[in-house]
Amino acid sequence: MHLERRILITGGAGFIGSFLCERLLESGANVICADNFFTGTRTNVAHLLNHPRFELMRHDVCFPLYVEVDEIYNMACPASPIHYQFDPVQTTKTSVHGAINMLGLAKRVKAKILQASTSEVYGDPAVHPQPEEYWGNVNPIGPRSCYDEGKRCAETLFFDYHRQHALRIKVARIFNTYGPRMHPNDGRVVSNFIVQALKGEDITLYGDGSQTRSFCYVDDLVRGLRALMDSPDNVTGPINIGNPGEFTIRQLAEQVIDLTGSKSQLVFRPLPQDDPKQRQPNIEKAREILNWEPTVQLRDGLTKTIAYFDGMLSAKLAAE
Repeated sequence: MHLERRILITGGAGFIGSFLCERLLESGANVICADNFFTGTRTNVAHLLNHPRFELMRHDVCFPLYVEVDEIYNMACPASPIHYQFDPVQTTKTSVHGAINMLGLAKRVKAKILQASTSEVYGDPAVHPQPEEYWGNVNPIGPRSCYDEGKRCAETLFFDYHRQHALRIKVARIFNTYGPRMHPNDGRVVSNFIVQALKGEDITLYGDGSQTRSFCYVDDLVRGLRALMDSPDNVTGPINIGNPGEFTIRQLAEQVIDLTGSKSQLVFRPLPQDDPKQRQPNIEKAREILNWEPTVQLRDGLTKTIAYFDGMLSAKLAAE
């Protein structure tokens, strides 16, 4: 008899993790969601709590976890500068100790394991767009290093476990992702701009707004992660998962103002240290190996995200 897949998602109550839980349950899997709720929330998975194949566990990946599973998605780590710089030492521990603990678990139970890495491993890139072969341009001692270098070290550990213990690994380098369930105060541009526009406040741009980002809607991203996990064992990655459509931060702000009908004005502030000037994935590998590319247009994704934040702000006002 064929047993249903048992899948562990660390950081499963986070923004991306919660959508991953949903999609995997829809596919018939048993899902264990482990989260310490530093940035994830029970609210993100509240609608899954009564699902017969879903289990929620409060757990910090800095400590070992003993469960029987077939696959592990290691998504645990604060991913926005405000959150990962709040306790930088803990951020590094989450990336490094978390990777060691989850790799140890995968080795013990012979599970396949996917690491949610990041485009931040490329730093402030001197190569554009960024292919997986590019080694990056990262400041090892700056305020963002806890995240950038933590994730780079996690990738190192994954490949060493693969070489040393023949562990089945997958490494996804995730580029800017947005959608419902983003944390409203995480300091990321999409959530910042939407919340500011809905409240009618000035929209804050850093520098002159000409720095670029590529925004991938969360549904597309989750599809990419699953395609990588389900790929043959000889596909280890790293593989870029993101949207190659590149926009300036100013264009994003103007589109948010247009979609919300807001009267917000643009205001400009100095650029933070080590903030990358451009970020765009080269996704040729994902297209070729995973047969994956994003399909949701920025305008459509923003409309859904704005509706989510509008509902959240309305509920908050009603409660006050």
